[in-house]
Amino acid sequence: MRQRTLGQGLTVTELGLGCMGMSQSYGAPDDEESVATIQRALDLGVTFLDTADAYGPFTNECLVGGAIKGRRDEVVLATKFGNERLPDGSRRVNGRPGYVRAACDASLERLGTDHIDLYYQHRVDRDVPVEDTWGAMSELVQAGKVRYLGISEGAPATVRRAHAVHPMAAGQYEYSLFSREPEDELLPVLRELGIGLVSYSPLGRGLLTGSLDTSGGFRAGDFRNAAPRFQGENYDHNLAVAARVAEIAGARGVTPAQLAIAWVLAQGNDIVAIPGTKRRTYLEQNVAAADIVLTPEDLIALGKAVPRDAIAGERYPAPFMAHIGL
Repeated sequence: MRQRTLGQGLTVTELGLGCMGMSQSYGAPDDEESVATIQRALDLGVTFLDTADAYGPFTNECLVGGAIKGRRDEVVLATKFGNERLPDGSRRVNGRPGYVRAACDASLERLGTDHIDLYYQHRVDRDVPVEDTWGAMSELVQAGKVRYLGISEGAPATVRRAHAVHPMAAGQYEYSLFSREPEDELLPVLRELGIGLVSYSPLGRGLLTGSLDTSGGFRAGDFRNAAPRFQGENYDHNLAVAARVAEIAGARGVTPAQLAIAWVLAQGNDIVAIPGTKRRTYLEQNVAAADIVLTPEDLIALGKAVPRDAIAGERYPAPFMAHIGL
């Protein structure tokens, strides 16, 4: 597996593994298969693992920590704080410095490690200056608890402010054929500042895998039951767009998911993708995407099949969108 360099010299595999779906959002967990998937990823050279304290909540960090026990030195381990999960089941965005320190210590304990390689601010707290949050994050680097810092879904101006406090290694954003918004303002800012982009949901939450259809709904507890892109006419429209991607993939002799991942990787050597899965079979298919080289003609065809404004519906329900781009 080839490597790419993000910001501040952080080198990671060009494909990572998003671990959230192993514990939430996409149906019932299967911890045994999830652990096997993480370990298979390491065997295949996929060593950039992504989790967060909010996933589960908390259980995903425990799962990942257990899966890499004895192999920690092979892994570039990323986790996040800021989507605070409260005892009553509710959540709030918390960027207060005291919380940053406590959240990091708790993550270290759950992960079973003495340091986090890449620590992200998961969402920006509109009530706390980002300079205060990043001041506390910088202290974690100085203390040796964290190696590199990142942000998820922060606005370009917020990225500049955070980076001025402590150099940023990576911004994690939803980026795919179906989510092109980072190209407008964010990517130019990241590139100006020398910050890498980590693409989550490069498969459009399953829309770009070719495995979804209109025959039935999603299982109970599946995030997509409430996601606007998967509702009614939006869903029908988006499936039709995805079918165009599948047609191009078929002509290339690859799966739609592999084509979608290859497209993300083709957007620049400062971009890596972290497709999520909890099954070894899908992991192995995704890993094969790293060997696909798209031609200029392929990229033109995909651009025509999926214009920038082709997708119907917001990425998240309204309460979640309220915390995007702050």
